[in-house]
Amino acid sequence: MLSERRLEVLRAIVQDYVGTEEPVGSKALTERHNLQVSPATVRNDMAVLEEEGYIAQPHTSAGRVPTDKGYRLFVDKLADVKPLSVAERRAIHSFLESALDLDDVVARTVRLLAQLTRQVAVVQYPSLSRSTVRHVELLALAPARLMLVLITDTGRVEQRMVDCPAPFGEMSIADLRARLNSRIVGERFAEVPRLVADLADSFESEERGTVSVVLSILLETLVEEKEERLMIGGTANLTRFGQDFPLTIRPVLEALEEHVVLLKLLGEAKDPGMTVRIGHENAHEGLTSTSVVSVGYGSGGEAVAKLGVVGPTRMDYPGTMGAVRAVARYVGQILAEN
Repeated sequence: MLSERRLEVLRAIVQDYVGTEEPVGSKALTERHNLQVSPATVRNDMAVLEEEGYIAQPHTSAGRVPTDKGYRLFVDKLADVKPLSVAERRAIHSFLESALDLDDVVARTVRLLAQLTRQVAVVQYPSLSRSTVRHVELLALAPARLMLVLITDTGRVEQRMVDCPAPFGEMSIADLRARLNSRIVGERFAEVPRLVADLADSFESEERGTVSVVLSILLETLVEEKEERLMIGGTANLTRFGQDFPLTIRPVLEALEEHVVLLKLLGEAKDPGMTVRIGHENAHEGLTSTSVVSVGYGSGGEAVAKLGVVGPTRMDYPGTMGAVRAVARYVGQILAEN
């Protein structure tokens, strides 16, 4: 267990290295930070930190840089994250509030995160399996052809065509629409099959065939889209950090192209808490020189998906965590309002 003084020295090393991009020496620490100890004591503390694996010397005669272990301790000991200014919070809300639909919300969120953090932004679409039904609409396209529209509480809209076995009139459409909504609005998708199991039986015999087809399409819609979707932005930001990646940035870019990898990095959407994975904590070999900061978003304190950023381990963790958390909160608010 490190003493508070050595933790303070480690914090100073991390802050200086993130800010200057240069290995940090004991002289620089004593000049820039009010550590209230002699340079000799700082050198001794740095030697202990190096021996215990929290900092390392990249090459002879250089200062020290934080290791993955050092960054991990720094993040774990953060008292708080860096808050956004009132102007920044107002700009985020205004930018997201003017989104037209879910796709626009996700696209705007990616752009915001990339601009605020200057990292690669990753936003997962809300999962159907974690959604509830907001509304079901039935529209007549022809006497025996309907459009089924399913709208979720997260703003996701799914449309399906329904070919009816016989013409289905406007009054029958209105009746089926009303009965469907009365049974399943506000319900989890997993509950819908049980709630509509006997619905066809309540219609006249000549209508049951069409009702059964509509219900079949509805249930298929609920279980489709198994593959989670996400959007990425700001990949070009990584070019600013070329020196932070050993040999080449190519493995990082290749890993970012694999959405399955990114989904695993973001973690389970049901966990709303902040997650920070640093360096070799990322299982994928191409991302062991990066850090991933992610958090769940949604309404009512329950996460329906995750968003976050990927960047070098030499990251402004307090600022990045503050931006990711703030954007997630506003995205949840926007989805709840819509």
